[in-house]
Amino acid sequence: MRLFGPKATPLGAAPIEGFDLLLSDLDGVVYRGHLAIPGAIDSLTRAAERARVAYITNNAARTDETVAGQLRGFGLPVTADDIVTSPQAAVALLAETIAPGSRVLVIGGDGLVDELGKAGFEVTRSADDNPAAVIQGFAPDVGWPQLAEAAYALAERPDGSQLPWIATNTDWTMPTDRGLAPGNGVLVSAVHTAVQRLPVFAGKPETPIYEAAFNRFGTRAALMLGDRLDTDTKGARAAGIASLHVLTGVDRPKQLVAASKDMQPDYIVENLDGLHTPYPTAVKLKDGTMQVGTAKVRMDGHVAKVVDEGDSALNLLRAGCMAIWGSGLAIYGLKVPEILYEDHWN
Repeated sequence: MRLFGPKATPLGAAPIEGFDLLLSDLDGVVYRGHLAIPGAIDSLTRAAERARVAYITNNAARTDETVAGQLRGFGLPVTADDIVTSPQAAVALLAETIAPGSRVLVIGGDGLVDELGKAGFEVTRSADDNPAAVIQGFAPDVGWPQLAEAAYALAERPDGSQLPWIATNTDWTMPTDRGLAPGNGVLVSAVHTAVQRLPVFAGKPETPIYEAAFNRFGTRAALMLGDRLDTDTKGARAAGIASLHVLTGVDRPKQLVAASKDMQPDYIVENLDGLHTPYPTAVKLKDGTMQVGTAKVRMDGHVAKVVDEGDSALNLLRAGCMAIWGSGLAIYGLKVPEILYEDHWN
């Protein structure tokens, strides 16, 4: 600890301040595999005393009640109404696209079937049943036969018409107990290759899932809590809300310093305790140096220079991000010292 040295930048409000709604991702934020992330449940319970906390997930394999049951098992007092899923957003899009009660070809699992039933649509698994649309989401048993049915149904007709195609999300990977596995984006890509067009997407980072949350909870004063820049942060920015990136999941310091403008979070915290901790302000000094706390980083042309490591690895990461992001330069053209993206939190 420094007794003397550079003056730290002022502390601002804790990230939770000023928001009516917190939208929390699940895997990598609340839990990892079958275990709750240390401290996450207490932090979310505390947050619920000050704001509405909802849980937003691209996982289309499970129903909202199944997700709620898992969270209750961790000690969170949630119901299905607190869960916003990509199947919910996808079915809402479907309802704007085809007639009520239409038959829909489902490529996916219980999450999609459950939401289609709630909305009054008829489910089929065969392209021969003359469906009015195709809806696709991840399920672990989706394989070639199901993907082939989608391709058959989505083939262009002799008159040039095509069935509507809605997919829950674009995630290329999904975390499992054994590591990262192919996600729904890979399965959608297989069908895309066969039919030479893309679906409309409902989940993060697209905005329909966020709009579903805003409509349900009656506010847009929301903060997204996430661990993936390409879904959680990018989606939040597209929806016009703030985002907090937590270093307990997928994207690490290396991805943060390299983040493009559409994937730069408003807050970077070690864990969800950071929701409740006053957040240090970033100050641009006269020579262009970015200071966060006592950490200082300056861009000298295409070179990121650590002026002062400061007294916090996290503030050094924050300062590095602010300096690099503020340069407007593409990361592949920069020289970045390893100390700026060293992972102290993995």
